[in-house]
Amino acid sequence: MSQKKKIVIGITGASGTIYAIDLIKKLKQIPNVETHGVISNWAKQNLKLEADVTLSELENLLDVSYPINDLGAAIASGSFLADGMVIVPASMKTVAAIAMGYSDNLIARAADVTLKEQRKLILVPRESPLSTIHLENLTKLSTMGVHVIPPIPAFYNHPKTIQDLVDHQTMKILDSLGIENDTGRRWQGAEE
Repeated sequence: MSQKKKIVIGITGASGTIYAIDLIKKLKQIPNVETHGVISNWAKQNLKLEADVTLSELENLLDVSYPINDLGAAIASGSFLADGMVIVPASMKTVAAIAMGYSDNLIARAADVTLKEQRKLILVPRESPLSTIHLENLTKLSTMGVHVIPPIPAFYNHPKTIQDLVDHQTMKILDSLGIENDTGRRWQGAEE
């Protein structure tokens, strides 16, 4: 029997918890994936403002949920063999902390571990407009191999609902994780 793929998910206080919820729900449907999640204090506040899912419902979707300040958690160590980490949405505070190696909470520490172990790290930054500082931090992380996948909608697939837009974003994240999916409508080439 093959080992489950372990995906760490950090949810920070930027707007866009809908992206995290959708990703976790879709990963839950894949039998060989195990999710390990951390929800920041501000993400909990945004969850109340933005979503129709409660904190306990979100935590129950995860296979394992850790407190934000638990720096002794399994995912805080390189010996925990995660297959990748996604921070969705990624606040600019978290992006800055990761770029500077400032591991003051479990999301930043797990990302630091992901980087030092040269594993897949995906950021879904949710900020607009981006300042030069934001761009410099994202560029620094990108040069280290971090995948930066901002939630920018595509319109070639003729989205009809917000869920169509979210599905496309989740497809991009799953693709980056190397997880086969048919979540969004893919580009098939231009018709002439």
